Order: sequence, then C-alpha cells, then structure tokens
Amino acid sequence: MSRLDPARLDPARRDPARSDPPAPSPGRVWPVAALLGGLLSAPAAAQQAVTLDTLSVAGTGMGSPAPAEGLNLGTVTRGASRLGLTPLETPASVDVIAGETTRLRGQNTVAEAVTQNATGITTVAAPGNGNGAFTARGFAGPNSIQQLYDGTRLFVGAGTVTFPFDTWNVERIEVLRGPASVLYGDGAIGGVINVVTKKPVFTPLNEARAAVGSDGLARLALDSGGPIGEALAYRLNVSGNRTEGWMSPDGRFRNLAVSGALTFQATPDLAFTVSHDLGYQEPARYWGTPLVNGRILDAVRFNNYNVRDAKIFWMDNWTQLKTEWSPSADITVRNTAYRLQSRRQWLDVEQYAFNSSTGRIDRSSYTEIYHQQEQVGNRFDAAFQGTLFGFRNAFLAGFDVNHIGFRHTNNFASEGGGLTTSVDPFAYDPGLFPTNGRASPAYATRTNQASVFAENRLILSDQVSLLAGVRYDAPSLHRRNLVTGATFDQDFQALSYRFGAVYNPTPLLALYAQVATATDPVGSLISLSQSLASFRLSTGEQVEVGAKGVAFDGRAEWTLAGYRIVKDNLISTVPGQPTLSTQVGRQSSLGVEAAVSLHLFEAWRVDANLALLHAQYDDFNEAVGGRVVSYAGRQPIDVPERVANLWLNYAFAPTWEARVGLQHVGETFSDFGNQARRPAYTLVNAGLDHQVTPASRLSLRAYNLFDTIYAISGNAVDGIGTNWLLGRPRSFELAYSVRF
Repeated sequence: MSRLDPARLDPARRDPARSDPPAPSPGRVWPVAALLGGLLSAPAAAQQAVTLDTLSVAGTGMGSPAPAEGLNLGTVTRGASRLGLTPLETPASVDVIAGETTRLRGQNTVAEAVTQNATGITTVAAPGNGNGAFTARGFAGPNSIQQLYDGTRLFVGAGTVTFPFDTWNVERIEVLRGPASVLYGDGAIGGVINVVTKKPVFTPLNEARAAVGSDGLARLALDSGGPIGEALAYRLNVSGNRTEGWMSPDGRFRNLAVSGALTFQATPDLAFTVSHDLGYQEPARYWGTPLVNGRILDAVRFNNYNVRDAKIFWMDNWTQLKTEWSPSADITVRNTAYRLQSRRQWLDVEQYAFNSSTGRIDRSSYTEIYHQQEQVGNRFDAAFQGTLFGFRNAFLAGFDVNHIGFRHTNNFASEGGGLTTSVDPFAYDPGLFPTNGRASPAYATRTNQASVFAENRLILSDQVSLLAGVRYDAPSLHRRNLVTGATFDQDFQALSYRFGAVYNPTPLLALYAQVATATDPVGSLISLSQSLASFRLSTGEQVEVGAKGVAFDGRAEWTLAGYRIVKDNLISTVPGQPTLSTQVGRQSSLGVEAAVSLHLFEAWRVDANLALLHAQYDDFNEAVGGRVVSYAGRQPIDVPERVANLWLNYAFAPTWEARVGLQHVGETFSDFGNQARRPAYTLVNAGLDHQVTPASRLSLRAYNLFDTIYAISGNAVDGIGTNWLLGRPRSFELAYSVRF
C-alpha cells in the first residue's frame, strides 16, 4: 500500500472488509486469511494510508480486494482452486496481482501487469496473436498459457486472443504457474492468467483518470459504482486510450474498454450478477523492424514498412450471467451462463527483410484475414464442506459445456497473398494493398465441448492437508472447407488430474508438493486443420515442490518453488520421409522460481522475483532442404531461461512517493536451431506520485528510462533473423486521478 500521509486521507472510506480481522474458519488448516488480517491490522501496519485505488474497490460485498502491494499470500482466490483457497493453502505457484498495483505502477495493459509483476512470465505479443501471447515455465503462446476473464475462457481461434487487454477495471490478476488443465481444460500446460474485474458495490464511489504523454498519448477513464435501491448495485468502468505512436508513418493506435455489471441480492444467500464487457481495439499496424547484418540500425528503428491503407481491428463482446446461492453455511452453488463474441480483421504486409544485394527492404506476406467467432456456454459447480472419515473435508464438482462457431476468411490462395515488393529503407512510398489480392471465405468450424470436473481438500490435521482434482474433457470438431465443400469431423478426449499436499510447521509457513497433468491442442482446437486432425492432444506432466511463508508481523512474504515439466506428442517429421509428420516429439523444462516482498522499514518497500530454468526440445525433428534435422537439446522458440523483476518504493515525504522497477528478460531465439538469437534486455521504469488532496493524485511515469532497444518477438528464415518487433522506446506520461 502507498506510504502517503494517512492524515490527509478520509478514514471513513476504508474498506469495511479489512477494518477487523475475520473470524477463524473451522474448515481450513490454520485460518490463514484471519491470521494475515490480524497482522495487517497491527498498529504498525494500521498507519498505512488508504490510496485512491484502494477506495475504488472498497466495499464490494463480493470478497475483499487484494492488498495494494506484496505477494497477497492470504488473499482468497479461485484462479488456482475452485475451492476458494489462499495461495498459502494451495500446493501450487500462484501470483495475485492487485489491480491497484497495476495502476500505481503505470501498467495500462494486462501484458504489462503480468510480465512486470508475476514470476517468470514474459510476453511475445504481436498483432498476429492479438497482442495476448505469453511464455511460462518453458512454454509459449495462447495454446499453452490460457487466459481467463472472471474465470471464463474464450477458446483460442487461429492462435489469437484479443481480450482482455486493459487494467482499469481490474480488481486483481491471478496467475497460476504450471499445468492447469485440471481446472480449465486443454491449452494450459504452462499456466493460467485469470483477470478478475471490479464488482458492483453497495457503497457509492466515483473515480476518474486523465493522462497525457509522449507521442500524442491521451487516456481517459471512469469508474462508477453504487446501490440502486436496497437490493440492486451497479458498476461501470470506461477506459479509452489513443496515441500517434512512435513509428513513422502511421504508428497510431486507439482502444476502448467498457465494463458494466448489475448485482441483484435477492436474499442474503442468493445473488444474481449480469455483466457485459466490450473491447474495441485498433492496435498499431506495426509488424517489426528489419535487421541489417543482424542488428537494428538507428536510422530505421522508428520506420514502419507496412502499406499506407493497412488495417487491424478487433472487437470483443462478453455477456455473462452469474448466480451464487448458499442454501447453508456448508453448501455453495455457482452457475455462469455466457455468450462471447469476437470479430477481427487484418489487412497488412507482415514480413520485412533487408536484402544485402540490393540494399532495399523486401516486403512479403500481403495478408487479409477476418475472424468471426461466437461461443455460448454454461459452467456450473457446487461446493460442500463437511467431514470424510472423521476429517474435515471440502468437495466441489461441476460441469462446463460450450458451443463455438468460428469462420475464417483469408487471401492465402489469392495472387495478392504471394505478392512481394521492395522499398528503399529510408525514403520509401508505403504503397497500397493490392485490390486483386483480397480475402474470400476459407473455412468454418463448429466445436462442441463438454467437461466434468471435481476437486477435494482433505484436512488431516491442523498442519497437513491434501488437495486432489480431476477433469474429463470431450470436445468434438466439425470443419468445412468453404472453397471445396469438403468436411471432416474429429473427436478428442482428455483426462487431467492433480494431487498435492501442504504441510504447515507453523501457521504462516507452508511446505508443499504436487503432481499435475495437462493437455495442449496440436494447434488452436477450433481452427484445427485437416492435416492435424488425426493427431491426439499433446500431454504434459509436472512435479513441483515448494515453500511459502509470512514473517516479521506480515512485513515479509516469500515463495520458493522447483519444478520439472515434460510435454509429449509434439509434431515431428518422420525420419527419412520429410513430407510426412508424426506425433513423437518431446519438450521439457526444469526450473526454480523465487519471490519476496519486504516492507521492513516504514518508507521503503521491495518486491522482487526471479525465475531460472533450463528448457529444451528432447525429441523434435523438422524437414529442412529435403533432409531431417534434429533439434534435440535446443532452447524452445521465444522462451527465455532467465527472467527477473524488481520494484523499489520510497515514500520520502508525507505526500510523495517514488518507485523504480527493473525487468530483465534473458536471451531468446526465433528459430528451432537457435541460430537467430534475440539478446537479453533489462528495462527500467520509474514513477513519482503526489497525493494532491485526500481524493486526488498526480503521477509522473517514465517507461524504458534508458531507451533500451529490445525485441518482444521476431522472425527468422533459414536460421537468420529477418525482423524484430521492437518494444516501446523511452516515453513519459503524466496522469491525474480523482475521487468524487
């Protein structure tokens, strides 16, 4: 929490859920939330100020918001277990990032919030994957790191995820590192990122933010909530961002996120919440900067080589109806019905490479694509607390059903799709997209998915608990080629499980171990091609051991974990037959992760994490030039083996606070053979906050303070890097937030 002068703030608006420590829960091994609540309400900690962001999430009536900073080991979450455990009670690696933390640190996107705060997570965001791709524990992409919005998953189509993206309406982000298919189905061998939104409140609140910055940046945001009568409450969040961008010509982007929800508290034990979320994005039409002799030249660093009439457009609509009923203190029933829609368009030239023989930039992959996706589904679960064989026990069971329609329109077979052009690197005419290379309907799919799942937590003593989970998925796919009319159908089955144990030598120290399995599709399931239809889902298994703890009256939190993951059934070339593929490949990772949060001195706070791993292809072949090449022992594409974050806060005056953040990402590769290297980088971000009045704050932020040139992702041809998609250069932002 911010260390600003408490005398300048309004104590009447403190979160009532945090004013007194909760009563101990008989159904838990050591009442962790209660113990931590008591620690956080101790005299030394009670002097912490309530910040503007804390006020914006207070009094939700839907569970306490996570504290502003720290590891939040005592915060109840559902991202790592549907039983509502805290990270200290869960035998897995869990990060809980408070929404207030993201806003205080100037993290305006989900990608920034996750990669700068969670342990060992990096981004490989690009326009082609919806700027929503991550790496975790040696695995990369939206088919291996699943993303949820309030616990609901949109099935990945053609490797693309475009929602959620904005952090303004975020209460917290829960990150489960390691296999999570037992909770959320296929596509989660590396982990899960669950974005939890702000909920309707019965205490009136209003907050606004305005910001301006480098390159014509402008931001406006509003958060409003409160009661409508005695039984109805609302929440409305609106956030819009736009900039001219740092590329030329045409580096501009703009987006709009709107989130609205109503909660009807029919009885003290029964609540209905209906919500609708809209995401509109026109991201920067930038696909990378060409490498010249393996490096980025200053003279071309800010050049955008896309065509003049390039377009990228994404529109997402999420409608959900949630019901929660507690007929008794030991039974909770939840149901979520949802309808998710996504519309996407790309019109670009997407590949650039420097031609050393001509001294020009060769442009290729003139691409036009449309996605139309609709998902209708329902998720139900019921939780029961009681006893089993005389021991305290919590059990949950449920089901999840979906119907997904996906339609893909592209120009892959047209003349324009194979067009190449060449432009001068410095003085060039971007040109226009060819009129004879436009898209036409390509294929459509219908996917039906049904799953059942269960979890159980058995408490053997005040020091030992066991957690188990199982899930069975049965998706079926029907695909129709809209050009030839050909069709195929394919059914899949997947069984995932997890077993874990937690031992508490003391109430605030947990030692744990777990075994978990997961499944990944060989491609995006709902857009699976016929050539891959006969392959099974890839399977993975993880073994993890770790420890977590809280010390010094709650002023120190720490976690330590070691793991090994093995993924089988990768697609591999048949030796001696380069045109054929088989499913025999294997990939593995071995790593250790640590995180610590220290607030030992009133004016200083340190939050840091580190991930070290060794990831490799154990058995993986590819046909290259008519022969089979083995990549066994090579580092997987886009996966760094060293990742670290550090945040240092210093409240140097009663109403002033400074912070600096360091983000380090180790070297990565753009090709299987590890020839196209992207170097490691370290970014420095900084901020300065001034609490102008008890209800307003002025913030100055600097991003990439030392103007480091770094690549988020990259392309390669025959082991030679062709272009890098560069991250943001040095930039500044001034923001003003006010509560009214």
